Amino acid sequence: MAITITGGATLTGGANIGTGSAPSPSPAPYVFQGSNYGYTSGGSTDDSNVRDVIDKFSFTSDTDATDVGDLTAAKQGVAGQSSTTSGYTSAGYDGTPTNVIEKFPFASDANSTDVGDLTLARWAPVGQSSSSSGYASGGNVPTGSPSYMDTIDKFPFASDGNATDVGDLLAGNRTLAGQSSTTHGYTSGGNTGSVVNTIQKFPFVSDSNATDVGDLFQGRREGAGQSSDVSGYTSGGYIPGDNVNTIDKFPFASDGNATDVGDLTQIRTKPAGQSSTASGYTSGGNAPPYVDTIDKFPFASDSNATDVGNLTMARFLTAGQQY
Repeated sequence: MAITITGGATLTGGANIGTGSAPSPSPAPYVFQGSNYGYTSGGSTDDSNVRDVIDKFSFTSDTDATDVGDLTAAKQGVAGQSSTTSGYTSAGYDGTPTNVIEKFPFASDANSTDVGDLTLARWAPVGQSSSSSGYASGGNVPTGSPSYMDTIDKFPFASDGNATDVGDLLAGNRTLAGQSSTTHGYTSGGNTGSVVNTIQKFPFVSDSNATDVGDLFQGRREGAGQSSDVSGYTSGGYIPGDNVNTIDKFPFASDGNATDVGDLTQIRTKPAGQSSTASGYTSGGNAPPYVDTIDKFPFASDSNATDVGNLTMARFLTAGQQY
């Protein structure tokens, strides 16, 4: 059989036209960063007024945040995680340490729901996120021995469920900063009984303990963590005797120390961190006084942050998420 196509071309040999199906497109690779919005959840407006507010602010334009929902309870010292569809807030202190894992949707503005429990109640852990799981590492239990925890918990994004203990940090640690690459979770700095400068790394592909992979330029506790596709950042925090505005950067591709690459617009401790595909954000914190500032710094170049908006209320010890 021969088929003549306009223009004189002839197909022979029984070619079948229009059969079969086009190959399915490959799924887009997972990235930790968001393209649309940053979120700041929970926290405290002073030492006694704990909040349940979930704030949302735009990554595509510099603007103030809006109140888009509430946590299941007011709490401070919370950890933040992000899937491709939902933000998570885990642990915290609401009068007592809590183990609750909460989830709120990115597709619509809504309150969060209780979707599971960590393996132990604690406050001031830090969060990391892989393509399939959220992690909460470290933290503090006000009573008991030891009071500083080294636990790395993991919980699934695909279904609501409790966390499992999948590894340990180098030592009990609280008020760390957290970062996420496509393959590993990171913690930087923190308080092990004294302020430390350690950068730790643990794998997402297997359940395993963290290892020491470098040092911050400036040892600190209570900083915020941000992540580009190639680097982790630690911004703000507390060094013995003072709060700082330093932005540190360390590489994901190789284990190494961090370098000082810029400054926030204000010295502050206990802020939240968010990450877009282009910029790192640091929101809220305690200067003192407590601040509502949203700072943005670029990933493409080493530079100082700029003030791009305000939270709905000044607060600290919050969690950060991104979509």
